[in-house]
Amino acid sequence: MSKILITGSAGFIGGYLVEEFLKHGHFVVGIDNLSKYGIVSRSYNNNLNYKFVKGDVKDTSLLISLLKDCDYLIAGAAKIGGIGYFHEFAYDLLAENERIIASTLDAAIESFKNQKLRKIIVISSSMVFESTHKYPTPENEVLYSPSPKSTYGFQKLACEYFAKGAWEQYKLPYTIVRPFNCVGVGESTALRGKKIKSGNIKMAMSHVVPDLIYKILKGQDPVHILGKGNQIRHYTYGCDIAKGIALATFSTKALNEDFNISTAESTTVLNLTKIIWQKINLNKKFHYISDKPFIYDVQKRIPDVSKAKKILGFEAKTSLDKMLDIVIEWVKNQI
Repeated sequence: MSKILITGSAGFIGGYLVEEFLKHGHFVVGIDNLSKYGIVSRSYNNNLNYKFVKGDVKDTSLLISLLKDCDYLIAGAAKIGGIGYFHEFAYDLLAENERIIASTLDAAIESFKNQKLRKIIVISSSMVFESTHKYPTPENEVLYSPSPKSTYGFQKLACEYFAKGAWEQYKLPYTIVRPFNCVGVGESTALRGKKIKSGNIKMAMSHVVPDLIYKILKGQDPVHILGKGNQIRHYTYGCDIAKGIALATFSTKALNEDFNISTAESTTVLNLTKIIWQKINLNKKFHYISDKPFIYDVQKRIPDVSKAKKILGFEAKTSLDKMLDIVIEWVKNQI
């Protein structure tokens, strides 16, 4: 079994990753400064194979000490939020995340040279394809697509180049993974989340699925959506994303490769809203209103998932219907 350090372990995807690795008998060290959600209760907190450290990944010396005896490093720590967050903290997202990834790679290089670290896995984002016009979007489109327009997308692209640079200069092996539209449970309201009015409801907008579920459960009618609702997304269950990242971690064929980690199923925001409405309101007639979209509300995120299937044997198998049932029940219990 391997020993794995996960930065940002208390985050949304981080929580799924910890659970996935522990399930398969690995020893996991998690580090998080708890700046997004605060203290989070997890089912695995008392697992003997899990060690959590409250700390800042910008503390390179701390990271190096935690990497002692670690085989793999999952670089997941970052300032992140919903689309409104991209606007409110445009500079912080760029500056702080740059410091985070630089410290992480510095520690990884040192540990690769002098300890037993075998590889770093960098969690990037579908936002690196923010400006693409090629659909489905293959991994190598990142080399040809115009630069992302948002500071978040631009910095995520920079993270990929940090990994590539560390390989070029220090021969630190890497794998880059790009999750698409993670859907799941366990996400609390961000501590710095600013509540935005959406129709008659104020909420800290973070991810479209729980936001829509919350509004519909609260009785909003008509439902307010951003734009016309023709934005295309690939909603992927958190457990599936974690499985894909785990496969990329251990596969020898994933060395210095990048992968889109996503379902193959396309869904528009409007159709998603209708499905959620029908699950909650059954036969009640559906109405919606289009609100002015944010600048960085990308119209299409349609990944080519064939590379992950061919090389890793990965397929996201959880249906949209099933994941919505899970998240609706979870949101009900939170209200």
